[in-house]
Amino acid sequence: MGEGRTPRCSPTRQKTEMHPRPAAFFLHPSTLTRHPRDVEPPTIEEIQAAVRAALAEDIGAGDATTLATVPADAQAVALLVAREPLVLAGAAFAEEAFRQLSEQVRFELFAKDGAALPAKAVIARVTGPARALLTAERVALNFVQRLSGVATLTARFVEAVRGTRAKILDTRKTTPGWRRFEKYAVACGGGTNHRFGLHDLILIKDNHLAALRDAQPGAIAVAVERARKHFPRLKVEVEADTLNQVDQALDAGADFILLDNMTNAQLREAVAMSLGRAKLEASGGVNLQTVRGIAETGVDYISVGALTHSARAVDIALDFSD
Repeated sequence: MGEGRTPRCSPTRQKTEMHPRPAAFFLHPSTLTRHPRDVEPPTIEEIQAAVRAALAEDIGAGDATTLATVPADAQAVALLVAREPLVLAGAAFAEEAFRQLSEQVRFELFAKDGAALPAKAVIARVTGPARALLTAERVALNFVQRLSGVATLTARFVEAVRGTRAKILDTRKTTPGWRRFEKYAVACGGGTNHRFGLHDLILIKDNHLAALRDAQPGAIAVAVERARKHFPRLKVEVEADTLNQVDQALDAGADFILLDNMTNAQLREAVAMSLGRAKLEASGGVNLQTVRGIAETGVDYISVGALTHSARAVDIALDFSD
């Protein structure tokens, strides 16, 4: 769980390596490293590539409406405005969308990613060729509305557990190809990133254990032992559906235990059983109405798939001046 640290909420402008590639089955175990402390923010190269692909998808052979109706020399001024309270994320993607269509665009940003903004707040002023602003508008908004939606929902969960020890985690339930971006948005909302992929944390789930049901002395003990042997530098988490499995995972020396769909009473008992021997993550049945009670059981983490798979895009508009 990245040792409970929250990644930076600011895109990296210098050129850096992308997140390590997912570990294929043929990679030697020694090439893998333990779960990273942070999921790095997107680099400018990643932002440029994502925006370039989105613009190509949207524009195709050309913006027929704009090319037909707007003179090439027309200039425009537009404001990027929050239409509801939100936590900002993805401003750099919006800026990049406009800049890729014209070097003459000027993008004045008035709020940073991670900022909590009220309704009617002006996020940025965009000036430049009208064609560029009109053609890039939807792509710019798609990025900033979606990522700000993830950040805003995350912030609500973080606020709901404030004053407890629990940290809000994301999951791998992300939009394909957008995982880095959405996990970055979670960080902007104050959440903590779980594993990035299958390669940076051992997570022994119920289906893994089902495949080992005949193993001796027991599926959990065998799975943890094998994980330590094959990938000694990775942290090990075990999913537990029952308190008996929690006991087995503790005896096996798991670093983390995922407490799946347990009642609050069971969560409290698991915390008492653990005595700090493993970090405990609650999962399942988590929403804004239940998360506070779950946090008050004393668990270390609460994972919320909804942060990325169900976050609503927030209402942000690009208002052109007359």
